[in-house]
Amino acid sequence: MSSHTSIHTAQVAWHRHGARFTDNRYSRLHQWTFDGGAVVPASSSPHVVRVPLSDPSAVDPEEAYLASLSSCHMLWFLSLAARDGYVVDSYVDAAEGAMEDGWISMVTLKPLVAFSGGKAPTDAELDRLHHEAHGACFLARSVKSEIKVEGGWRY
Repeated sequence: MSSHTSIHTAQVAWHRHGARFTDNRYSRLHQWTFDGGAVVPASSSPHVVRVPLSDPSAVDPEEAYLASLSSCHMLWFLSLAARDGYVVDSYVDAAEGAMEDGWISMVTLKPLVAFSGGKAPTDAELDRLHHEAHGACFLARSVKSEIKVEGGWRY
């Protein structure tokens, strides 16, 4: 491993709990545990496996994929905005993913960013920040899904 290599871990755990299993009628509910201690209930998407075998209140892998891409983009955007002297008060993204022929082909990030202070970005500066954030995001560089950003802002 190079000096810039980092290892990231997550534990994914599922247990049968007495269901027959071979009839394919078992619960898809499972648990994600992260190295910092966060525990997240997870399940297959109800779009893939019908309720009650999936749990719509749990996070499904497709939602987690969108949230990861959105979070990575946001964290880079905030860092770049701070670098450029913009004060960000809030950043809210309503990310969407389009699944097509068995893969998420398109991810659309829709961040709404609120700024305050004496300096507000122009539309071109906001586009540049999003473009830089996209290029810096490790996850965006790791996937084949097309990622669009349809951001807005207010001051």
